[in-house]
Amino acid sequence: MAALVIRDVNKRFGPVDVLQGINLEIGSGEFTVLVGPSGCGKSTLLNIIAGLEKQTSGSVEIDGRAVNDVPPRDRDIAMVFQSYALYPSMTVRQNITFGMECRNVPRAERDAAVARVSHLLQIEPLLNRKPGQLSGGQRQRVAMGRALVRDPKLFLFDEPLSNLDAKLRVEMRMEIKQLHQRIHSTMVYVTHDQIEAMTMATRIAVMHHGLVQQFADPETVYNRPANLFVARFMGAPPMNTLPARLVAAGSGVNAVVGTGDEQVVLPLPPEMAGFAGREVILGLRPECIAEERRRFGEDVEPLMVEAPVVMTEPTGAETVVLLVLGGERVLGRLSPDVRLRPGERGRFSLDMRRACLFDPKTETLIG
Repeated sequence: MAALVIRDVNKRFGPVDVLQGINLEIGSGEFTVLVGPSGCGKSTLLNIIAGLEKQTSGSVEIDGRAVNDVPPRDRDIAMVFQSYALYPSMTVRQNITFGMECRNVPRAERDAAVARVSHLLQIEPLLNRKPGQLSGGQRQRVAMGRALVRDPKLFLFDEPLSNLDAKLRVEMRMEIKQLHQRIHSTMVYVTHDQIEAMTMATRIAVMHHGLVQQFADPETVYNRPANLFVARFMGAPPMNTLPARLVAAGSGVNAVVGTGDEQVVLPLPPEMAGFAGREVILGLRPECIAEERRRFGEDVEPLMVEAPVVMTEPTGAETVVLLVLGGERVLGRLSPDVRLRPGERGRFSLDMRRACLFDPKTETLIG
């Protein structure tokens, strides 16, 4: 049974349609991430699931029960917000148990819950401290502990790592993922960071302009994006997208990028031969463009091209290169020891097996 079902949910603020016909089914134990740019409606959708906002139309079901008119306190959910919202005058223990005390949970049960959660989150030494004595990562653990003592049917996270520095974000991201692996609870997580989405999610709902653009596992979203928005949003650096013409070549097909002296002919996989004669947008991930000596697999013969280099960005683990291919600027991922200077012409390997084709009018994936 799906733990959370969202059917035809719409939300309008005055004349503005913030959500438009959202349909999602999230299974029990799934870690679903709602990701998209600011203003896409992801936090509004989370607030509707929590009962903090009322949808204009549509329905929300939690564990098979319609909760459209059920107040937040009766939905059996726990929510972790972007701000930690801890009581500064209370200790960590008191912050964690405050909600249980309000519900008159017996002391022995409260103590057992604190012991379980503090061990799970590794905050046992912090129980007698106050929030002002904690780091940002420790405060976020306490906020998660306050949610975990509820043992709810559904956990909701609203950009919980946004206030942390880069190093802490990586550490907390791993902790939340490990937490999910340990407790196997259903979680819905909102973020604008596509790296968080890719690394944490069981499935990702990519949102834009109040619509779900794609709802699939991270591998599918990354390698077979449903449309150009998903292709360009997911990935760092994002997918290269180039206007191209498809020309038959024997039993296969070539993508022709650019015109005149800058024209580049790129052979495509045989299964794309049926699209010959069409104008398309060719999508190619940066890791499919590498230095000349790189191989993409023992059974793969990479396509070799020569192209001028515009700029390089050494990151330590790799070097990102901006080059010109068929008159179009594209990004490639090279090994960190590659030395190329702007203005030079380099030789590059291309892996065309992972190429995607998009319709230039509808912007949807066609192959």
